[in-house]
Amino acid sequence: MNTQPSIEERLWDYIDGRSSQDEIITIERLIENDEEWKATYRKLTGMNEALHLTELEQPSLRFTKNIMEKIAAFSISPKAITYINKKIIWSIGAFFILVITSLLIYAFTRVEWSANGKTSLPFNPGNIHVENLFNSTYLYIFMMVNVVLGLMLLDKYLQRKKVKHESQGQI
Repeated sequence: MNTQPSIEERLWDYIDGRSSQDEIITIERLIENDEEWKATYRKLTGMNEALHLTELEQPSLRFTKNIMEKIAAFSISPKAITYINKKIIWSIGAFFILVITSLLIYAFTRVEWSANGKTSLPFNPGNIHVENLFNSTYLYIFMMVNVVLGLMLLDKYLQRKKVKHESQGQI
């Protein structure tokens, strides 16, 4: 396997200015003394000048128009306000308000409201047993039903989104 760069590779590096100072001196000496190097150098410099003189080609106007027509055929995504269903947002908000309200009602029903006369509150905060509130079977059932309802809501939303994308031809 030949690891030495060819004459053309070394000359291109020289013409492009990517050669080291020692290599520049060596190549200049070879161009002056060797006919093969001199002929190759003239050929490559002529090609380099021809490349710099030619203008870059631009596509025809019809080609550009065809591309723009194909791009226009695709639908542009609408603004977020047009595809966000406000009813879904309101229903999610109502769901969470219902959950929080239900938990508060359940917690207040479990509180012992008798006053012992030592506090100015109508009930004794020391009688609130948090472990009774969160270890209850009813609370676990309530939370399980809420999780199942939330998953059903998410499934409906994703199904609608999938149907919408399939109808637009975007999978």
